Amino acid sequence: MQWITHEILNQVPDLYNYNIFSSDIALMEAISAHGAEWHSDTLQKSGEMLGSKDILQLGELANHHLPELQTHDRVGRRIDQVHFHPSWHQLLSLLRKEGLQAMPWMEPRPGAHVARAAGYFLQSQVESGSLCPTTMTFASIPVLANEPALFSQIKTALFSREHDPRDLPIAQKKSIMIGMGMTEKQGGSDVRTNTTIARPIENEGRGEAYSLTGHKWFFSAPMCDAHLVLAKTKVGLSCFFVPRWKPDGIKNTILVQRLKDKLGNKSNSSSEVEFQDAYGIMVGEEGRGIPTIIDMANLTRLDCVIGSAALMRQGLVQAVHHAKNRHAFGTTLDKQPLMCNVLADLALESEAATHLMLKLAATLDAPEDPLQKAWKRIITPAAKFWICKRALEFTGECMEVWGGNGYVENGPMARLYREAPVNSIWEGSGNVMCLDVLRAIDRDPSGTKLLLKQLSGSRSATVRKMTAELELALQASTANQEAGARRFVQKLVLVVQGFLMQEHAPEEIANAFISSRLDADHGRVYGTLENMIETELQQRIISRCFQS
Repeated sequence: MQWITHEILNQVPDLYNYNIFSSDIALMEAISAHGAEWHSDTLQKSGEMLGSKDILQLGELANHHLPELQTHDRVGRRIDQVHFHPSWHQLLSLLRKEGLQAMPWMEPRPGAHVARAAGYFLQSQVESGSLCPTTMTFASIPVLANEPALFSQIKTALFSREHDPRDLPIAQKKSIMIGMGMTEKQGGSDVRTNTTIARPIENEGRGEAYSLTGHKWFFSAPMCDAHLVLAKTKVGLSCFFVPRWKPDGIKNTILVQRLKDKLGNKSNSSSEVEFQDAYGIMVGEEGRGIPTIIDMANLTRLDCVIGSAALMRQGLVQAVHHAKNRHAFGTTLDKQPLMCNVLADLALESEAATHLMLKLAATLDAPEDPLQKAWKRIITPAAKFWICKRALEFTGECMEVWGGNGYVENGPMARLYREAPVNSIWEGSGNVMCLDVLRAIDRDPSGTKLLLKQLSGSRSATVRKMTAELELALQASTANQEAGARRFVQKLVLVVQGFLMQEHAPEEIANAFISSRLDADHGRVYGTLENMIETELQQRIISRCFQS
């Protein structure tokens, strides 16, 4: 018997059955500005579906029922299979149906990368782990397309909009996914220290078969149908296409040692593997493994930016929904002056992140334009550093809006918070990104000048002033540039975001962002907007951010 001791009041209902796309004004405006309005109807339908209770609960299920490794079958045969809850495969089916693993190459047209980024942004607000194999497959396509013999065999399966979870040789699959295996125990980001060895089976060089012996410390999504792997030949570090099954139909000798027990990204299996004469095909020039994967890095890093911007967006939406429905001290939380300040501050941050990630996606639609090349090569790692770092503090602040209800695992906020650190770590940590920005500037001085010239044309005097400060910093002695790289990159991203807000947001909201982010008096925590950003404007910022 249950005794009634009290009436349950003032508990906020779960946020289900809303349109993730149409509730985001900034996103809708930005895709139009970047030439992808033709994809709006698809995004509208996708946003409605992804915001439904049934789909949002798939993300919860996939992170509650975690992947399990089975190294051997019942009679002792080595199988190295990872088993997932059905929700995992349902999420991958949704991603695949939208073509997010290959859209710009499946249907090339102006704005294709922006359209794909917007779709990825929506899916990222449902669940993050399933994005990993999707991103790796997406990033592998430009590399594999440079290998005509190999690509002709796998192109149809790469471009397929149907998810095929079966563990079979590639030739028998309706669709395939590609993973990556770069880092080893001793090196991490310093892949030049890799010890995995590749020996030619018969002939040597590009497109030839090799036997790989060694290990990988982080081998993401081991159930992918093939992985791109770095290994050393007698010439140097080279890139290899290593399938789960060999051409003769025998399982490749990629031995999964264990799955990583990670802080977040729980639905996705990350593993440690060993290669015992594993079969692989050389991709790219021998000894040029790192240059071969550089284009992949730009794409995976952009997806880290999109994923982090999406975590921020989902955290903001959950915080605003809670504040509008939770009463305290005589009114709803969103009407409390200090909470209003916090929410408006978060909304400014989220919108600026959205504009930046879509701008970077747009650069991929103009690969030959020198200015867009500079945006891609210089600002992508800068955004990866800044947006992914900001997501950690951002999701924590959104959790705090919920109070104690946000700190429990049966709500959405804890998963968002645990998910936030990974994008800052994977595909190059913060220091690696900042140093990459300096290298990109050094290698493309003409592109850097074009970029700074564009920023200096901002309508904002503050943005122009800080652009001039960046120019002076680049003219200074290089002796201390490395030690000051984070400071420089932070200022660079804030200038870029201020510029983009001026270009795409309503003037009063752009000015609010600039006056807060580019003002030394702005606090280190959210909710410190200055008095000149009056409460009425803060309310308009909040209203714009989530059209519930």
